[in-house]
Amino acid sequence: MAKSTAPILLTGGASFANTYLTTGQVNLRPLLGAGIAALALAGIEQVPGMAPVAAGVAWVAFVTLMLTRASGKPSPIETIGKVTGL
Repeated sequence: MAKSTAPILLTGGASFANTYLTTGQVNLRPLLGAGIAALALAGIEQVPGMAPVAAGVAWVAFVTLMLTRASGKPSPIETIGKVTGL
């Protein structure tokens, strides 16, 4: 498995879960987008010397998603805090 696959799929899963927990709607677009991005990043990793770059892009996307509010919804970190009561 490519080194960028896990963080980019985590990004899609976190976005899906955040949307579901904050609005109650099932939106499959983040999962589809994460799958496409995982395939693209796995392809980029096949270029010699690009594996660390692809993995870095995937981790930056994950951290950015976790800390950023989007479309008037709270960030996933804020949603985790609400759900767990922390």
